[in-house]
Amino acid sequence: MDFLSFPITTIAFAFPFLLFLYYFLKIKGHTNTNNKIRPPPEAAGAWPLIGHLRLLGGPQLPHVVLGALADKYGPIFTIRLGVHRAIIVSGPEVARDCFTTNDKAFSNRPKSIALEHMAYNYAMFGFSPYGPFWREMRKITTLELLSNHRLAALSHVRVAELKNSIREIYELWAKNENCVVNLQRWFEDLTLNLTVRIVAGKRSDGVGCRRALREFFELMMGVFTVADAIPWLRRLDLSGHEKAMRETAKRLDGMLQEWLEEHKRRRLGGEGGRSRTSWR
Repeated sequence: MDFLSFPITTIAFAFPFLLFLYYFLKIKGHTNTNNKIRPPPEAAGAWPLIGHLRLLGGPQLPHVVLGALADKYGPIFTIRLGVHRAIIVSGPEVARDCFTTNDKAFSNRPKSIALEHMAYNYAMFGFSPYGPFWREMRKITTLELLSNHRLAALSHVRVAELKNSIREIYELWAKNENCVVNLQRWFEDLTLNLTVRIVAGKRSDGVGCRRALREFFELMMGVFTVADAIPWLRRLDLSGHEKAMRETAKRLDGMLQEWLEEHKRRRLGGEGGRSRTSWR
């Protein structure tokens, strides 16, 4: 009799306790849900696997599509780019919170195939993830490259390259007064020559040099790789961009190695010591 009554007595005492515990946890969970910061709304129209990529790949420009979504969902919302979630901000106050108030939280950079192949596995300062290496490189860049003294020392390079570029346009006009000048290409060559002369101490007169650098910037900035959004498609290399990135990285690496060896030979030969554009 005692054996049969023991479980019933235990259940009689345990049931009110379990019932109280259930309602307590339910109320606490409801309170935590109300206090939890709600994530930004996600734009409608996402497809399985690809997310909102179809919207950005349509006939309208991406900034027009994102602007229309901002008008609908407000100054902050999210979209899905394949397996990745991206936050879109369009208001000045929200942008200030992201890039000034909470800049460390947004200092990191997403990984991509282009940075892996052409940025020496994220070792380039402008594309490296936030951390001790990035902070040290920022310090060196600020003190050695972007300081007022360094900019003043390189002013003659900027003036000389601008004069050379204007002279090239004049020579084209002298040969044919009706020739058409592609100003976009002219500004690209001006920026390219200026950058190469500051880094290597000479102009990028070679066709191979210009081609390698132009392909570098096009693949780094102007190409979307599907595998960045859908990683399991990387083996297929559907667009062929990864192969082009490997080839461009190889040519660019050979060119940089040649500049480095040439700089070493000049220093060992004592050709004027350190020039105004050389580095330690």
